[in-house]
Amino acid sequence: MADDFDRVETLRKNPRDDMPLAHRMQRFVEALQIRITKRLDALDDEASFRVDRWDREEGGGGITAVIEGGDVFEKGGVNTSAVHGPLPDRMAEAFEVDAKPFFATGLSLVLHPRSPHVPTAHANFRYFALGENLMDPEDEWFGGGADLTPYYPRLEDVQHFHQTWKDVCDDHAGVADYEEFKDECDDYFYVAHREEARGVGGIFYDYLRDDPEGTFFFSREAGRAFLRSYLPIVTRRMEEDWTEEERAYQLLRRGRYVEFNLVYDRGTKFGLETGGRTESILMSLPPHVTWRYDHQPAAGSAEAKAEWYFQPRPWLDLTPADVPDGTE
Repeated sequence: MADDFDRVETLRKNPRDDMPLAHRMQRFVEALQIRITKRLDALDDEASFRVDRWDREEGGGGITAVIEGGDVFEKGGVNTSAVHGPLPDRMAEAFEVDAKPFFATGLSLVLHPRSPHVPTAHANFRYFALGENLMDPEDEWFGGGADLTPYYPRLEDVQHFHQTWKDVCDDHAGVADYEEFKDECDDYFYVAHREEARGVGGIFYDYLRDDPEGTFFFSREAGRAFLRSYLPIVTRRMEEDWTEEERAYQLLRRGRYVEFNLVYDRGTKFGLETGGRTESILMSLPPHVTWRYDHQPAAGSAEAKAEWYFQPRPWLDLTPADVPDGTE
């Protein structure tokens, strides 16, 4: 895998601050892709990332890195893209701007572990610019965030995840606000037709324009924080025994993930509507998922207790006494 990324390693070791912010962001996310995939590769003995480069006919392309069939990660992807060209009319209407040249780059990852005790994780860090001149774009903004989707949640894990993101936001208080970004995440990753959250949230932000350099610095630190937000949870839970009943519930909860991605997710819509690579865009879907008609967990079961977590809550303010017995 490392050989496929030699070009990006060279760019990372030779930064140029006089480059457009667009290109610095592209270099950063491609370097971050290397860092994350190497760490995840080292964790999974049964599988490694397959790297697939692709080109977009209208301009640009990307690097898709996918892992499948592992003993830790049943399926996952850490993808980067940098695409440009005329902004499609439908996207210009959605952004409420005139159709004009655009440049977009970012990293998006989704990890679906095999064990029901290890949460699914998602993160995204992206930059968008409009105009002919990337050194002085007519408009530019950042977006991104990270969220956690556990199946058998533990308060310890949820609080570790949220505390990591709060610390990053607090370190960049001029452009980032944990409480605001948490609320945005709770609102965005809500499966309205189920009246429940996709998971336990995290942070989400979009259209940050006021301080491009400061927001770039924040986005870099947030991207680098992903591993420390997630890997301690993985290593703490990956060796726990699990049952077929727990696996069945995991597959049911994955259905909520699929419903959100196909019905609500802006990134999915943007990628498909701008001619992105379908295989890379739909990489986020899990390999196995189940829907059962009107499934209701048995009263008092671990599954029923788990569902207490699937509503927005002030996670960092809670104590074990606040949560259902057996899920702290």
